[in-house]
Amino acid sequence: MTTVQAREIRRACAETALAHPGVAALQPTLADRLTAAATPPRSAAAPPAAVRVERPPTGAGWHIEVRCIVHPGRRSLDVARQIRENIHATLTAGGLLDPIEPLTVQVTITAIVRDDPGAPAHA
Repeated sequence: MTTVQAREIRRACAETALAHPGVAALQPTLADRLTAAATPPRSAAAPPAAVRVERPPTGAGWHIEVRCIVHPGRRSLDVARQIRENIHATLTAGGLLDPIEPLTVQVTITAIVRDDPGAPAHA
């Protein structure tokens, strides 16, 4: 996996997840935030840290993890499933990944944002 290929995959996954109507934003991990605070600012074109792309230790296939923040009023499970399916389709149909290679996409809903700042938070 080249750095350029990983960057393209991360960017495609981020765009696909953000295009889903239930997604408010992507959520980087604490480690990503600490790393970002300790390093110079990256360009706006850099892929978000909320998407991780890895090759398993065996070197066969891909593992992708996406962390999302969603709007209330939508079932998190349904949003996660649809994003996972959309990412899989985007990567294989778009030619970024070989459709015969194993691909796992893990979508984690990390938070639900409030649309109305005065409304109570949903869990």
